[in-house]
This record gives sequence, C-alpha cells and structure tokens, in this order.
Amino acid sequence: MQFLVSVIIPVFNVQDFIEKAVRSALQQPEVAEVVVVNDGSTDNSLKILEALQEEDVRVKIHHHKNGINKGRSASRNLGISNAKSDYVAFLDADDFYLESRFENDKDIFKSDKDIDGVYNAIGAHFYRKTNKLEKEKLKLTTVNRRIKPETLFDTLLFGTNGHFSIDGLTVKKTIFDTVGYFTESLLISEDTELIFKMALKAQLKSGIINKPVAMRGVHDVNIFNREDLYKKYRVKMYESLFSWCNKNNISTKKRDKLLDKLWVLKYRQKKNLLHYIIYWTDVFFRNPKSLFSILSIKYFPIIRLRQKLFPFLYKQKQFS
Repeated sequence: MQFLVSVIIPVFNVQDFIEKAVRSALQQPEVAEVVVVNDGSTDNSLKILEALQEEDVRVKIHHHKNGINKGRSASRNLGISNAKSDYVAFLDADDFYLESRFENDKDIFKSDKDIDGVYNAIGAHFYRKTNKLEKEKLKLTTVNRRIKPETLFDTLLFGTNGHFSIDGLTVKKTIFDTVGYFTESLLISEDTELIFKMALKAQLKSGIINKPVAMRGVHDVNIFNREDLYKKYRVKMYESLFSWCNKNNISTKKRDKLLDKLWVLKYRQKKNLLHYIIYWTDVFFRNPKSLFSILSIKYFPIIRLRQKLFPFLYKQKQFS
C-alpha cells in the first residue's frame, strides 16, 4: 500500500487562516490531495480556496447540498467519503502542519503492517496576546509516554498520561469501516469520541510525542474557549459513546469504566435524586444490552449514591 494521504479540512468563515492551513498540507510530499469542505462560509474563505485550487489541482473543494452549514462533524464526514487515498489525516482550518509532518508516520506504517493509525504531538501558535501560564499549558498536546494500543482507551479516558489531538493523527481509511464516522449530533467533542472509538476497536500507535508535528492556531474566537459548550457536550459525547459501545459489543468492563466517567460528570451537576433516577433510567432503556446487565443495577442512583457514601459496605464488582 503506497503511503499517500488525503488531508481533510472543514472550513467555515476562516478567511484569515485557511490559506496557511492548506499550504502547510500541500508542502508535504506524502499529501495526494487536500479535501476541503466549505461549510457554508459567508466570508472570503471560498474565494481563497478557489484561488488555491487554480494554483494546485490537489486542492479539492466540496460543499454540502445547497451550500448549507452543517458543522464540523458532517463536514469531516463528507471529506472522508470523498477521500481517494488509502490514508487520511485531519487539519482544522485555523491550524497548520509543520515541515515533515508525515515522514515518521510513513516509516511506522511501513514497519508495522498491523496498525491502523499513528498519533503525534501538536503545539500552539498564538495569534493573540497570551500569558506565560497559558503558553506553557498549550505548549504541547500529547501523551507523556508510549502506550500499548490495548491500554490506550483506559489511559485516554482517565487522562492519566495526557491526550492527543486529531491534527496529529494519521489513519488508514479502512478504519472508518470498523469504527464509523463522526457523530453529527455532537457540536463539539466529536473528535474525542472518534478517538475513543478507534482506541477501543483499532490499533493506534504513538509516533512523535516529544515535539509538535502541527500547530493549533490560538485566537479570540476558538471554540475551545467555550467552556459552557464543553460542559454540555462532554456529557452528550459520553452518552453517544456508551450507545456506540453497546452496539459494537464492547466489553462490560470497558462500558463500566465509561459509565463511571459519565456518572462523575452528571454528579457534578448537583441535581436532585429524582432527576438522576429519570436520567439513568433513560440511559439504560436506550441501551437494552446494558439494561439487562449488572451495570443497570450498579448505576441505579440510589444504589450508586450509597456506594459513594458508604464504600466500606460494598465490594467492587469486577467485570470481564
């Protein structure tokens, strides 16, 4: 399998950044095409893209039906559907790749035929004023040690050794036949969910984790500044992932760990007991595979709250 990459870039009103993003992908010798999905932009983004396409035929521009805006997930999914290469990578329109972005990935895929993807570290480029604390915090988005593929999900779920960004991920296109595409109902955290799915059902290997292969553009309108949205969609993401796990025969042990994470997020909302009973009843009725399992008992609010308050009265059930 020849190592050629389709780079997918969703675009919505990013006229100040998009040229830099596209050019950073085009400069990579392994890139066969840059699949750009114009997600209903109303600024000059499309004009810039059309000029780049005139300059380099590897730039492929796609639109949603009737030119509407459908969001990052739907745009990336359209990009995946139209990608022609055997390997796929992603780039946000306000980010950019560094030189030799795919050189090490190419070597890893060549040496290990069984893996489905390689993930790397990314850094941050500031387009606005910042401070020392923020600069240090965003200096490197990465895992801090090499992780075995079979333990990657647990490590990422609990954040014990960092995490990685989708900008630093390269995968075989066939991986989407195994895990599916992005969940289009998720406004944000859709990339995190897809990475979790890949960690559960595919073989992901660490590449360069001590220096960046790409740079995240940090500016005043970054969506990751919207903590209110992240609080809402973090919960929705774990709910969506739990449903996917039930449909894809993920082990009870993994689903238990996922529910434990979801429980903590919901508990922090400090709702009353009735709210939690209704919520968890709905979660399990929507996922019958877990409804008729020990999980529905363990996470029933009255039992779960007693476990939290009186842990010495309960022995932790181990699942396989």
